[in-house]
Amino acid sequence: MKLLRSFGFAFSGIIGCFKSELNFRIHIGLTILAVMLSIACNLSAKEWAVVLFCIVFVIAMEMFNTAVEKLCDIVHKEVHPGIKKVKDISAGAVLVSALFSLVTAAVVFLPKIITLIKSFYK
Repeated sequence: MKLLRSFGFAFSGIIGCFKSELNFRIHIGLTILAVMLSIACNLSAKEWAVVLFCIVFVIAMEMFNTAVEKLCDIVHKEVHPGIKKVKDISAGAVLVSALFSLVTAAVVFLPKIITLIKSFYK
């Protein structure tokens, strides 16, 4: 029972993040786009693994950032330079993961897209 409750809390956190965080919803939208593009490009198993890793990495970082921001808001409600620095670093971690994922997407998808475009001009 305790394990099931833990899963319930985890799903509640995911749903709460989706409901309250615009950036999280944007990442979910981009996830849907990435999955659709992956299907259309007929990715190999290794390519799928890389794309799925990037998706999970960015979403997990966004959730971690949200948790840090919520905790900071509870600990110190007023503007505080130390809290701002913590929030900025946490947001920076999301940005790093998103940029890594963007570069990875370019490596995976650009060759396939270029091949598709070239096929139209033959």
